[in-house]
Amino acid sequence: MQRRTFLLGAATAAVAGTAGYYRSRIIETTPEIHYPGMQAGHALRDGAALPVPSASYRHDVAILGAGVAGLSCAWKLAREGHTDFVVVQGPEFAGNAAAGRQGELDYPLGAHYLPLPSMASTHVRQMLADFGIIERGAGEMRPYYDESILVHSPQERLLRNGRWEDALLPMTGLPDADVVQHRRFLAVIDRLHTQTGNDGRKVFSIPIALSSQDPAWRVLDTITFKQWLEREGYTSAALHWYLNYCCRDDYGAQYDVVSAWAGLHYFASRDGHAANAGEGAVLTWPGGLAALTERMREAINQKLGHTRWLLPGTAARVSEMPGGVLTTCVTAGAAPGAYTLLSRRTVCAMPLFVAQRILPDIRAYGYDPAVHASSHAPWLVSNFVLEGYPLEAPGEPLSWDNVVYQGQALGYVVSTHQLLRVTRSPRTVFTAYHALSGQTPNAARQWLATASPRDLRDEAAADLVAAYGREFWRNARQLDITVRGHAMASPLCGYLSNPGLAALRDVDGPILFAHADLSGYSVFEEASWWGVVAAGRILGQQPPLV
Repeated sequence: MQRRTFLLGAATAAVAGTAGYYRSRIIETTPEIHYPGMQAGHALRDGAALPVPSASYRHDVAILGAGVAGLSCAWKLAREGHTDFVVVQGPEFAGNAAAGRQGELDYPLGAHYLPLPSMASTHVRQMLADFGIIERGAGEMRPYYDESILVHSPQERLLRNGRWEDALLPMTGLPDADVVQHRRFLAVIDRLHTQTGNDGRKVFSIPIALSSQDPAWRVLDTITFKQWLEREGYTSAALHWYLNYCCRDDYGAQYDVVSAWAGLHYFASRDGHAANAGEGAVLTWPGGLAALTERMREAINQKLGHTRWLLPGTAARVSEMPGGVLTTCVTAGAAPGAYTLLSRRTVCAMPLFVAQRILPDIRAYGYDPAVHASSHAPWLVSNFVLEGYPLEAPGEPLSWDNVVYQGQALGYVVSTHQLLRVTRSPRTVFTAYHALSGQTPNAARQWLATASPRDLRDEAAADLVAAYGREFWRNARQLDITVRGHAMASPLCGYLSNPGLAALRDVDGPILFAHADLSGYSVFEEASWWGVVAAGRILGQQPPLV
């Protein structure tokens, strides 16, 4: 059973004959390490003095941050004909959906796929239809998708007992009682896909704001996912490993701290299908979700007829005043500068731990960081540029997603998997993901701040070395490591009823908030939802039922 099917219900020898495969000795690649946003974030944290502004601008709307939420807000405004807005880029265009490029190879620096959007995710379906990704039937149960973007086979595999298996949840070589438990869990998830609460709404919906408020179900937010599994009699070690892996992979935290409601929501909330793909299919690109942020940028450019809507710099101070909202933005470079931006409405489309630094007092909006702040998980996203391919263990061939059973990290994806070729690309990129969930987030960030390039390289390569041994380094030519110290909010127990997040979700004044942090966890559908909701409020549209 494939993992992503839960969202709905003889070895292949590598191309080893390239000239670069046989090095005379193994050389472990020296990494290039990037810390997007760290310098700007630490300057805010430390209260660094701001440069004197040398320019000022006035617009109806200012959107602070060009991540998925900010760009979705801008896309919605432009689509509806509201053109007097600007987006302050922030330290990294696209944020967690950013991508990198090496020669002809694109690769993700963060999120790398999008599940088929659920019926409730009408905002995502509308976006995909506008971009031509949904070719027809956007409002139907089974839209028809651009086949080049649907993930190709083989989709995923698991290295266990020295052999690659064709799914991430082990179903063979286990005691019969364990297999029975695995099937029981699958059946529970199948029922939860259509479960409704006492208010008639789906118990588990995405976006999360549309989920049922039924207390009988929301009580699951008071216990951990591990506690729920134990309470329900699940004892299979393989099932526990798998579900812990899923929590680490999707929430950046282990299942013994993740809310049981969140643990079940990941599996039961999505009901997306495709007319031209099997169950469990996802949408993916060589550069990950950067493809969607680029299409948003292109759509906005086309609607506005210019590119001046995207401003450089990072918001450093935001204040409400009688004439609107005044924002001071700082630009980086050899000689840092600053400018001011006066707007009628301002959307704070950045993580809340940043918003709390740029507002005079975020508590005025009902959110107290000392009480309401979510835990944010640190991540490493590491891209290994390869010449040729390492030799594979027996079993299933190289897949899009490759995971090591009980691995230290979270496996790796292959950036060239989607390329339509008769033979493999001679060069590729393996993107390794690692949520540092084995220690507290603060301890992990302290380690990241002092870790040497060699330490980071060893951590990044843990699963690749487990899969291929040190021979892997014979193929590796370049390594780019992206360190995200506050990569994503983790939905720990109590996140669903967090009154501070609820207060920010309801703010509808000169300042608005739009970020996946409002949902308590980080996925494209949630980030884009809050961007679209903010745009709707600016446009005077009736807000969705939240």
